[in-house]
Amino acid sequence: MQILIKALLSLSIIFFATGVGKKFPSIGGLIAVMPLTGALVLVWVAIENQGHPQIMREFTRGAFWGIFPTLLFFLTAFICYKKQVSLPMVLGLSFGAWFIGALIHQAIFRHFS
Repeated sequence: MQILIKALLSLSIIFFATGVGKKFPSIGGLIAVMPLTGALVLVWVAIENQGHPQIMREFTRGAFWGIFPTLLFFLTAFICYKKQVSLPMVLGLSFGAWFIGALIHQAIFRHFS
C-alpha cells in the first residue's frame, strides 16, 4: 500500500508539472525541479529509516551536492535545444553530462568521507 501511495503522489506531481508546462513551459520546469519532490523523498526516506539522523544527514548532503550534476543535465539540454538538437540526442547528451557529474560527485564523497 505504501508503494502505491508513493507512486500516486509522485505521478500526480509529474502530471501536474507537465500539464502546467503545456501552457507555461518555464513554470512547468520550475515545478518539476522544485523542492516538493525533494521533500517527498525526504519523507519516504525518513519513514523507511525511522528518521535515523545519520541516514537523513547523509541523504540531504548527497541531495545538496547532487544539485551540480543536475545543473549539468539541464545546462546541456538547454545548449542542445539552442542548437536545435533532436530530443533523443538531447537526452543522451544530458544524461551523459549528468552521469559524468555524478561520478565526480561520488568520487569527491568517497575522498572526503
